[in-house]
Amino acid sequence: MPTPIAAILLLIASCASAPLFSQELARGNTSFGPGDFRQEEFLPVEEAFQLALEVVDEQQIRLYWQIADDYYLYRQRFKFALEDRAGPIELDPRLPAGVLHEDEYFGKSEVYYHALNIMLGAGRGSADAVLTVTSQGCADAGLCYPPQQQQFRVDFSSRSLAPIPRDGRFEQGTASGAGPVLLMMALAFLGGGILNLMPCVFPVLSLKMFSFASAGDAGQHRHGWVYAAGVVASFLLVAGVLIGLQQAGAAVGWGFQLQSPHFVAVLAYLFFIMGLALSGVVQLGAGFMGAGSSLAAQPGYSGSFFSGVLATLVASPCTAPFMGTALGFAVTQPAAIALLIFAALGAGMAAPMLALSYSSRLRRLLPAPGPWMQTFKQLLAFPLYATAIWLLWVAGRQTSTTAMALLLGGMLALALALLLWRYRTSVKLLAIACGIAAGAVLVNPMLSRPASSAAADPDGFSEQRLAALLQTGAPVFVNVGADWCITCLANEAGALNREAVLSAFEDRSVVYLKADWTNYDPEIANFLRRFNRNGVPLYLLYSGAAGQAPAILPQLLTTDILLRALEQL
Repeated sequence: MPTPIAAILLLIASCASAPLFSQELARGNTSFGPGDFRQEEFLPVEEAFQLALEVVDEQQIRLYWQIADDYYLYRQRFKFALEDRAGPIELDPRLPAGVLHEDEYFGKSEVYYHALNIMLGAGRGSADAVLTVTSQGCADAGLCYPPQQQQFRVDFSSRSLAPIPRDGRFEQGTASGAGPVLLMMALAFLGGGILNLMPCVFPVLSLKMFSFASAGDAGQHRHGWVYAAGVVASFLLVAGVLIGLQQAGAAVGWGFQLQSPHFVAVLAYLFFIMGLALSGVVQLGAGFMGAGSSLAAQPGYSGSFFSGVLATLVASPCTAPFMGTALGFAVTQPAAIALLIFAALGAGMAAPMLALSYSSRLRRLLPAPGPWMQTFKQLLAFPLYATAIWLLWVAGRQTSTTAMALLLGGMLALALALLLWRYRTSVKLLAIACGIAAGAVLVNPMLSRPASSAAADPDGFSEQRLAALLQTGAPVFVNVGADWCITCLANEAGALNREAVLSAFEDRSVVYLKADWTNYDPEIANFLRRFNRNGVPLYLLYSGAAGQAPAILPQLLTTDILLRALEQL
């Protein structure tokens, strides 16, 4: 990449997130405290699910749970065991029917809200038996507790029982023990792996695989580890900035950098340059090592490292299954645990490419190098051009069509600068001038003028409007999304805007509210935090019943999921 233009882009990129801070200052937020925007705290498991027992007669025990609002217990996760010195005692648990619920942990399940009565019939009585009760519950806000085991000493003859003390508990706001943290790290790892299938990441990964095809076996596993280091380091950097901003009081979440039109514009320029390089308009180094900037284009380890950085950068518009739960859990934990969750997310994203680089058997599945590679390289330019077009559309939605037209003009100047840089010194001066013109577009005031807020729309989302609708008893569906969120757009096109779903909304008089987080909006950020979410999408279905918590739908929607949820109304 021409050095002057590279310097301009890197300078603009380093300042791209400044509008987030300037918006806070414009609101008068010149001082922040760590408690100003605290995450919603979860109840300890004993407070969320309070169990009382009663020996009814010589062969029956009643168990009664008082379940806190917005928490639920799974029907299929109950286990009961009764044993005395003579051995196990046969039990006949009688569980009532639950309500259907779907979440990321156990899929479609029967659950219990508010209260639960269970009768246990015992095959025989005993004067000294031990009852073990195992249960598991979750919070609507997204946290699932580990299985809870409680033991009681039972005397059927005197109809008395007493709890047996146990060690360990789930403390409020933190994960006690390695179990919950390891579970969330596993979910983050799975979510990171699924990110590789997202369309926003595919172009970068295709180019990286192209570099594997053009090189021999020797040393590829080392490049894979360096690529993985770039991915994990980038996730940790994003996590550090995110945690720092939240502790400073800024209401931001996953993908916050894409709420800045300046940052979106820099990404659009970057993908445009990558496309020009693959089309043969410009040359960006001796070997194109799987990314689109001069750093990622280097043929050595730095190229692999910055390929991982770029892959992370373009993954931020995407949200994969399991990510929402893991990230929501991360931001309720101390910084060290939160960084572990983000590191697991990065490791999951890097794992497939690392496996490819480390395994000669997997690499042999790639086509052998040959003339086809030149055509393949040129074809890969078109997904990059498409990504640049999409980013221009996002910038236009965030600002105005005038700003989008200015960015197109900047791309034209940038293409001319890259073309002229090939020639002698006198022409290079013109190239620098074009590059400066392209950079000037990125700092144009038009990119700092946000589009009209969706909250100002009388049919849009606001917490006040949601509360007013719920007071009337109307069922409400809330869609929290953003134009830069690929998952959100896919859900809207593939499920939410389908005729069958729209008809079901109309038939059941469901009010549809769209909370648009494309631009920075602290009200939406705080609304997300109420449900322990740190990014979009979030889909909530309120039944309209007074005091009833909303159903939280999966992050990847289908028509069937939506129709089943609406049928439960």
